Amino acid sequence: MGFLQSIGFEINQEIFDIISLTIKLAVCSTFVSTLLGIPFGMLLEKTDFFGKGIIIRINRTLMGLPPVVAGLLVYLLLMRKGWFGSFNLLFTFEAMIIAQVVIITPIISGMSYTTSRNIAPQVRNFAKSMGANRRQTFFLLLKEMKNDLYFIIVTGFGRSISEVGAVMIVGGNIQYKTRTMTTAISLMRNRGDYSEAITLGVMLLLISFIIQCIVDILRRCEDKNENY
Repeated sequence: MGFLQSIGFEINQEIFDIISLTIKLAVCSTFVSTLLGIPFGMLLEKTDFFGKGIIIRINRTLMGLPPVVAGLLVYLLLMRKGWFGSFNLLFTFEAMIIAQVVIITPIISGMSYTTSRNIAPQVRNFAKSMGANRRQTFFLLLKEMKNDLYFIIVTGFGRSISEVGAVMIVGGNIQYKTRTMTTAISLMRNRGDYSEAITLGVMLLLISFIIQCIVDILRRCEDKNENY
């Protein structure tokens, strides 16, 4: 605290609200994207159908979707004259979640597809030889993919917590409502408050590092429990 105050960075309720909103947004967006992306990626690997190659190429293209483009698309859908304008979601927390889900889900589904494609055939052959049913095979596959899934989820979280373009467009960077750490940094830079912007950026990196450490600890604890 003393160091932050010495460089003119005041820790107040607004800053805590910004940090809290940023973490909440990243957790919610990653959770929804995980629920959508991992099953879709695994299902895409398992099934064969006409046009599968096109779906895979579209997903890979969306993995590199520019955030501002995603934000613009969501904005057009949620604006008053848009398809979902009647829900009044624009410039809300929910709108930011939608925008981030559009960005993160293709990343998670694409990585899940690649991981499943490398692991699933051997797991299914082993499960078939052991007489496992479909449900047992599925959970065995999840177990074998566990470490990769941890990495995929953390990657999605990191993408979410560092995103600025889409949440700026659909959230509006409204004080005490939709201002995140990244949009606050952008605002501080525009105002010339470089020391505060840098400090907030360091705090953002620190939060990401702490989340990574927590995930690693949980993974190691789970591995130890399985070994006993």
